[in-house]
Amino acid sequence: MASAPTGAPAGFPAGGLVDPEVIACPYPFYARLHAEAPVWQDPVTGFWVVTRYADMQAAIRDTQSFSNDIQFLERRPRAAPAEAERILREEGYARPQVLQRNDPPQHGRYRRLVDRAFTASRVRAMQPYIEGVVAELLAPIAAAAARGEAVEFMSAFAIPLPSIVIADQIGVARADVAHVKRWTDALLDPVGMMITPEREVECACEVVEFQRYFAARIAERRACPRDDMLSALVAEMEGEAPLSTEEVLNLLEQLLTGGNETTTNALGSALLLLLTHPEEEARLRADPGRIGNFVEEALRMETPVQGLFRETRREVELGGVIIPAGAVVMLRHGAVNRDPAKFEDPGRFDVCRANAGAQLAFGAGIHFCPGAMLARAEMAAAFTALFARFAGWELAEPGFEPRYRQSFFLRGLERLPVRFRLKGAG
Repeated sequence: MASAPTGAPAGFPAGGLVDPEVIACPYPFYARLHAEAPVWQDPVTGFWVVTRYADMQAAIRDTQSFSNDIQFLERRPRAAPAEAERILREEGYARPQVLQRNDPPQHGRYRRLVDRAFTASRVRAMQPYIEGVVAELLAPIAAAAARGEAVEFMSAFAIPLPSIVIADQIGVARADVAHVKRWTDALLDPVGMMITPEREVECACEVVEFQRYFAARIAERRACPRDDMLSALVAEMEGEAPLSTEEVLNLLEQLLTGGNETTTNALGSALLLLLTHPEEEARLRADPGRIGNFVEEALRMETPVQGLFRETRREVELGGVIIPAGAVVMLRHGAVNRDPAKFEDPGRFDVCRANAGAQLAFGAGIHFCPGAMLARAEMAAAFTALFARFAGWELAEPGFEPRYRQSFFLRGLERLPVRFRLKGAG
């Protein structure tokens, strides 16, 4: 493992970004990085961490120096267990670099395919459908509220909403939606670098299960196309430059994880912000037209994907620091969105913040998240319905301390117990 560069500020967490205190609440550490080491080499992973807004923008624009074509799982400090590698190699499909893990000009082809599914007009047309899924999920929550019972919001709403929406768009049968979260976790947990070897082997088995499930669905769509994203991708398996089965599977992998995990994490964190800031909840109840801005501010305050990776193709200077060629760089979105040079009083949650929409939770440039508009639509529909249906809410456990998923790059609540109060109830 690489060590921190000479002269790193004293007193930084020994565990770097995987230190338990940093996982629990990274923001005091981000504030120190902004002030003392905005481009910093993590002592545990050896990765270079970029924490300032302007530096991240510069790296995103410089695609020649900062490449997305990185075999990240091979660059982790601890290698995958041999059994996990064997399962993926011998029992599953190859995982080629597509979309997020690719550079121009190859990236453009994959991006154009995916962008067709997330046009502004398509997402707007989905609004009644999204509102219907939200209403379906809120019905049992309202019934629990009528009985005076609490609910666990993550499992009752935050997980199923984006799982159902992305599964429906891809073309997963409703009976199989329950697998979506399990497969997503299996695809992402190894990247989080904080799981046991036993869990990594389990993840490999579930990734192979995911691949085989969709390989069978690909065969079905070839025989009988439908009006869904999977059929559109399968149609690209014919012609002069056909997609391979492996490419389609990898595109589905990125669509599933991107369209599911980010929104789940964002929904839970956004509600917790309201639960712990009743004055901001009151402002939204007085002016529901600000819900869109609230969504942006929640994404800024509790960025669901805390960072994504690049690899330097040459020695490069960023933020006054020389980063060597071949280095793994993490653009730390969660820190960038708390940069005081961009956001005044960045630790203050303000649903009326004028520049909340400048947050970079979904990245920027050619790798801007293609599902960002859909995620925003789901969050806006969810909170519009929550405010319309419930007079209020409170944490259901006295002294509740949030616990976050153990991951190097994701930030999401493990659970959120809430007691909702129906409108008109005593």
